[in-house]
Amino acid sequence: MTPGGPSGCQAGSGPRSLRPLAGVLTAMAVSLTGTRISAIALPWFVLVTTGSTARTGLVVFCEMVPYVVVKALTGPLVDRAGPRTVSWTADVLSAVAAGAVPLLHALDRLSFGPLLFLVALIGAARGPGDLAKEVMVPEAAERGRMPLERAAGLAGVTERLASTAGPALGGSAVALLGPLTALAANAACFALGSVVVLLTLDRRPRAAPPPSSAPGDGHEPGSAPEPGYRRRLGEGFRFLRRDPLLLTVTVMVGVTNLLDAALNSLLLPVWARDSGHGPSAIGLIGSALGIAAVGGSLIAAAVAHRLRRRAVFFTGFLLGGAPRFLVLALDLPLWAVAGVFAVSGFGLGFLNPILGAVMFERIPRPLLGRVKALGAALAWAGIPLGGLVAGVSVAAAGLATVLLAGAAAYALTTGLAGLRPEWREMDRRRARDVPGRPREAPTAGSAAGT
Repeated sequence: MTPGGPSGCQAGSGPRSLRPLAGVLTAMAVSLTGTRISAIALPWFVLVTTGSTARTGLVVFCEMVPYVVVKALTGPLVDRAGPRTVSWTADVLSAVAAGAVPLLHALDRLSFGPLLFLVALIGAARGPGDLAKEVMVPEAAERGRMPLERAAGLAGVTERLASTAGPALGGSAVALLGPLTALAANAACFALGSVVVLLTLDRRPRAAPPPSSAPGDGHEPGSAPEPGYRRRLGEGFRFLRRDPLLLTVTVMVGVTNLLDAALNSLLLPVWARDSGHGPSAIGLIGSALGIAAVGGSLIAAAVAHRLRRRAVFFTGFLLGGAPRFLVLALDLPLWAVAGVFAVSGFGLGFLNPILGAVMFERIPRPLLGRVKALGAALAWAGIPLGGLVAGVSVAAAGLATVLLAGAAAYALTTGLAGLRPEWREMDRRRARDVPGRPREAPTAGSAAGT
């Protein structure tokens, strides 16, 4: 697809229809909500059935490693088979694997080894499914004659809302009905997402190659062959390595993502168990953070372009990072914990719009996909280790010690990174250099991995 003009609208053919975009957003909302439910139900199930924080961390590790790896490698498959096919197929596979957990447990056939296999299968299927839905957004925007920036913004809000509703539903379902029922609801969400994609997104035929080009040559007559996969990947890596700001952002976000994964996947469930608040408290504070993050994101989209990015960016991390760990380490009432998480969520809501705008400005359009994919892979690399490291650390040193260490690590990572000189580039706005298109003001997007 090529840009249709300064407005960012795609030139689309055929009648205008908002049905595809509504379908993509609905499928994203359903599947992401199910994922957030599972993020509470699965660790809680392992924790209460085994009593082992190390095993709980291992389960989280076994889900996230296939998710990150398979998602990073599935781009060519999505392009070849089509995102619609990959999306509904991956959701069906996720539904089967998620539904098998409560079924096998009910039949008394679920030992720890098969559980790890099923969790890994869920992660491996979720990666391509999430990627396919993201890829469908531009075409859905084209069919609806909607600016791509607006469609991407709606996708971001959908993700934030799912992150808000999912923990509340997950915590309530686990508290009232038990973790196995919540896992069954997760399977139902994946199945529903698959049905939504099949019913609302047409199977559009692939365009035939031009008559003047030989089938399968992959390029126009007289043009140089397209570079291979390894060469394209190398170009993206070289660009990222030569841009100090983007490289520093990627490394810093990778560390904070690891700490966030440790907190969300293991430290919160252990805190809820040890404090006596139970799984419903996880849903409460997760919803408080999510609602505030939605508000912060909406405000950032409206006014962040008028503010100094660096100051807003590090203020967001100051509010959203270490305080979440510190408040759990203190013996405070639940309302105080929820209040701190709400303030943190508001700060975190400003981060992705700023990061998205910076990446959009600095990465040339021909390299945008591969550089963002590589940056996202690096930023997500530590997430599978978060629960594993946290589980082993809690078993060895105790919850309070690990929470204090996490707060210190978060503050040092963001504080020391902020002292580097390349951050001054964040406030030097650049116009996008798109061949054949007028220079335009940057638009905020969402950064993968934050």
